[in-house]
Amino acid sequence: MLKLFYYRGSCSLASHIALEEAEADYEAVPVDLASGEQTKPAYLAINPKGRIPALVTDRGVLTESLAILAFVAQTHPAASLAPLDDPYAFAQVQAFNTYLASTVHVAYAHGRRAGRWADDPAAITEMKRKVPETMAACFARIEADLPDGPWVMGEAYTICDPYLFTFSGWLAGIGVEIAQFPKVFGHFQRMNDRPAVRVVLAAEAT
Repeated sequence: MLKLFYYRGSCSLASHIALEEAEADYEAVPVDLASGEQTKPAYLAINPKGRIPALVTDRGVLTESLAILAFVAQTHPAASLAPLDDPYAFAQVQAFNTYLASTVHVAYAHGRRAGRWADDPAAITEMKRKVPETMAACFARIEADLPDGPWVMGEAYTICDPYLFTFSGWLAGIGVEIAQFPKVFGHFQRMNDRPAVRVVLAAEAT
């Protein structure tokens, strides 16, 4: 059985949804980031980075959302969560998810985790102030690139969709109105209607 370590509403939500969509045999284990559980020896023995998500497999522990999402898609091919037989199409999936991980997530983290980059209170304040602007710019780029089809890659639902859904869900909390991005907003609404998403959101709410 796979074991996913997650924190509610965080980036690990994408991996949690992907596992549920794949109908994987898994257990979801919450990690209380608010109390610092990720810094304690028990969790560091699982993931020395002290971050989530972490996925325990029969071959070892995987960290980083990109790796976990690709692993779920590749180990559960019947779920068709990625175009595994088309290298170019799979690279497009990875390119989209890489943008979310390396640009969008970093932009967001400058608000919640500004102390990673500066100690000066004025610098931290300025980084936090810029987050709505930089996140809106990221989502304007995503909006421009999204196809008219229902999902990130068009007609096919992929591991890109729970990942985008996760970041879209953070916009309201930083004062960015999601409705200004009609395609992103439509995607967010469709994701909320998916049974697997409802199961995971309910599980993480408890």
